Amino acid sequence: MAQIKNQAAYKAALKRIDELLPLVTDNTPTDDPNYLELDMISDMVEEYEDIHYPISTPSLVDVIKLRMYERNLTIDGVAELLGIGKGTINDIFSGKTEPGLNVGRLISQRLSIDPAVVLGV
Repeated sequence: MAQIKNQAAYKAALKRIDELLPLVTDNTPTDDPNYLELDMISDMVEEYEDIHYPISTPSLVDVIKLRMYERNLTIDGVAELLGIGKGTINDIFSGKTEPGLNVGRLISQRLSIDPAVVLGV
């Protein structure tokens, strides 16, 4: 399969995707030339982005901070929601400690964070 080898080709591929998107709908047959070209270029762009713009898995602290932002919570609010001390939350945020099983379960349940993120897997 062809590859995107540099930034200029990447930008050209993105431009071509923008041109093809209006031409391909949910009803477009899968053997349509525009559909096939869009599918091929999209795969190439995805491969290039995986190499040059990887998205790392967020840390538990990052996800907790996101939930805090979404729910307009402070450190005190998180501590109260989880029923633990503010110092424990600060220790988790600073990396001094990781949450134990019970606190991890509370984080997962009460902040709606996937258990895999809490466990770091």
